[in-house]
Amino acid sequence: MVLVIVVALLLTAVLLVLRGGGPAGAGSAAAPVPDAVLPAVGDAPPVLADLDPDAPQPTALDSTLAPLLADPALGRGLSAQVVDARTGTVLFDRDGSDPGTPASTAKLLTAVAALTTLDPAATLPTTVVAGATPGEVVLVGGGDPTLSRTTPSATYPGAPTVDDLARQVTAALAGAPVTSVVVDNSLFSGPLTAAGWGADDAPSTYAAPVTAAAVDGARLAPGGLARSGQPGTDAGVALARALGAPSVPVTLGAAPPQARELGRVQSAPVARLVEQALSLSDNLLAETLARHVALTRGLPATFEGAGTAVTDAVREAGIDVTGVVLGDASGLSAGDLVPATTLTGLLRAAGDGSLPAAADLLSGLPVAGFDGTLADRGDPTGGAAPGSVRAKTGTLLGVNALAGTVLTADGRLLVFAVLADGAVGGLDPTEAALDRVAAALAGCGCR
Repeated sequence: MVLVIVVALLLTAVLLVLRGGGPAGAGSAAAPVPDAVLPAVGDAPPVLADLDPDAPQPTALDSTLAPLLADPALGRGLSAQVVDARTGTVLFDRDGSDPGTPASTAKLLTAVAALTTLDPAATLPTTVVAGATPGEVVLVGGGDPTLSRTTPSATYPGAPTVDDLARQVTAALAGAPVTSVVVDNSLFSGPLTAAGWGADDAPSTYAAPVTAAAVDGARLAPGGLARSGQPGTDAGVALARALGAPSVPVTLGAAPPQARELGRVQSAPVARLVEQALSLSDNLLAETLARHVALTRGLPATFEGAGTAVTDAVREAGIDVTGVVLGDASGLSAGDLVPATTLTGLLRAAGDGSLPAAADLLSGLPVAGFDGTLADRGDPTGGAAPGSVRAKTGTLLGVNALAGTVLTADGRLLVFAVLADGAVGGLDPTEAALDRVAAALAGCGCR
């Protein structure tokens, strides 16, 4: 573990050098994103060579990657690109400009859009206001699905809590009883699930209907996996219980105009929410962030509006979005299309300083063998130093993807994206094949 931490710290240092500055703004039960509290490591062993000014040679890299990408588990619909993060030189390309199904690597576009459109230090409010009749309170969803029923949150460190909100409401009511709870979801509009989602996708263990009010990422139980089909109502029920009125009716409705505010809590900063959406591959959190991007850009807070807003924001950030089609913002839709070139373009821009607002994108990428969706991933036979690969995973039926950064054995930072659209080997063999590609990049001098 110490070795992983050392390499992760060195990788962070490399990214800072490339940006030319200091740090920017910040199947099992869902694990919370760990806070950055690292143990003292003493004198670190020399796990990486000094940074090499010369990138790997394309011909050498091709001979290394070609046999790995020929693995039958990856199927025929394969596209890939590897780029030197420092120079932008394309070191390897296999149909990289062909749009492929990105699965959850689409969240990289949502992350860039959120970080460049919204204030990374901004927070999202959840409020309670007085209702239209005495004793009625209205929970107004502000598009923060991290609101927690536990203190602290079992999944989202730094999340606001229902208990805090209830304490404020109780004080504001000054002893007046609560007779009903109304939940206002009007911040978001349109269908609650995307047209490209399957009938069993929401609710499931990985997705839920997208509503402006929710608790614990729409999980049925804090820290669990199963999601609810009625996130807004669940939030209202949680508030009623916290107010000591568990038996009062909870309904969906609208807050009265200019209603008196009884309580307010704020989410963690947007930059932290982006990190959590990436590390946990949290579909609901990604969808809600994209809706805030849409609202900020004057578009409807719908799946269509969010997809358009994210694509436009990424384009305006200087990234080529030719061929990009987003039917949602999480990558769950089978109709989403993103070329590998778009993924490598935004990863390089986030790391080399040309897009400083998106620097927090890289800190949210899971570290292979250490955390997030890569905690149990990595090829131990590939010769890569632990922690040298940071990447976003993507998984749908017949689709597997991996896109991120890798620090080579020579100390060179590369960005890469591999989309196996039409994988036929099953989940484990396909993931293992992708891990071997990443490990080969990490262990390759390729001179």
